[in-house]
Amino acid sequence: MEQEKIDRINFLARKAKSPEGLTPEETEERAQLRAEYIEAFRRDLRSQLENTYLVDEKGNKRKLSAKGKK
Repeated sequence: MEQEKIDRINFLARKAKSPEGLTPEETEERAQLRAEYIEAFRRDLRSQLENTYLVDEKGNKRKLSAKGKK
């Protein structure tokens, strides 16, 4: 996600806490930006976990598997 979008999320969060609040358009924009941020976060985390290996005390490496899978 671009830094400009993250900055916009932060601006809208600060404005929401201010006495003037957000307009309905800004509330919708904030929801869209948050959803995009969460999706990017999940995608990056999933990618990182797919490239994670566990090493046991004997030095054997195995890929990290999803919960419930082996």
